[in-house]
Amino acid sequence: MLPSAPLPGIRQILENHASQVSAEIEALLADARRRDRSQVAGQLNQAVRRIRLAADLDEMAAALLDASAGFASGAAVLRAAAGVARGVRIRGVSDPAAEKFAGLEIPLAAAAALAGAVETRDPVSAVTSPAEISSQLTEIAGHAAGDRAWIFPLAADDRVPALLYCWGTVEIAALELLAQAAAPAWSALDAPPKTAAARAAAGLVQLGTPAAAGSAWDSLSPEEQKIHLRAQRFARVEAAEMRLRQTEAVQAGRAQRDLYRTLRSSIDAARDKFQRTYFAACPTMVDYLHLELVRTLANDDAELLGQDYPGPLV
Repeated sequence: MLPSAPLPGIRQILENHASQVSAEIEALLADARRRDRSQVAGQLNQAVRRIRLAADLDEMAAALLDASAGFASGAAVLRAAAGVARGVRIRGVSDPAAEKFAGLEIPLAAAAALAGAVETRDPVSAVTSPAEISSQLTEIAGHAAGDRAWIFPLAADDRVPALLYCWGTVEIAALELLAQAAAPAWSALDAPPKTAAARAAAGLVQLGTPAAAGSAWDSLSPEEQKIHLRAQRFARVEAAEMRLRQTEAVQAGRAQRDLYRTLRSSIDAARDKFQRTYFAACPTMVDYLHLELVRTLANDDAELLGQDYPGPLV
């Protein structure tokens, strides 16, 4: 019979083994967390690209809801204007409920949580009671007593044109990021018509308003028209994002009448991409980016861009 090992020696062996197993488990968990983060980051990046490429608000709402499906049990997009929230699209409910939602109109005065998100421009968590979100939305989403929902405002250009409404199992950080990413793109597509100053630029093709018979727009081929529309959408999103993400730099540039200096890296990057993507692809292209910089950042006063601003692309 072999002599037994001293008890302290056995304890040390077990402790060393436990420490090794613990380290291996921690390494496996860390690797799993990295893979999860990478997967989530990939989902978010793909969602943001789809949102930015949306051709209209309905397509953008669909993209936003598709992305939100991975981070909430149910989600809806509402358009906010003139004190009313209007249903656009909803996921996580029956088809009849979705059809009912599409025609829904909720006065913000009768839905405190929705109104709070619009007024504060911050995410709001609320009990899904009629007083907070309206009896119609409570019924359509099938909320039970005591349920909670999150409302994420799509805040851009000093306004909140839309709301992302989510319920069930909600991953707040991811949904807030999606709302922030969608905000400038939504605002660009939902922007009011161009001002007279922008429309007066000589020789430019005017989009967003009915084209007059025999206009330059009518002379473009369908393919050229598509490229012009994409170029205009790109310009709106780029200008809106500068205004949203670099608010202090925009304000300083306006005050100093030198926006180009305070935003030079962003403006140069946008100009370079616009030049390569749109001017190179279409001989009739015009500088929609310049128009949007003047309209969105400089409040229709081109002199606010500063003396060093290179001017429209040619």
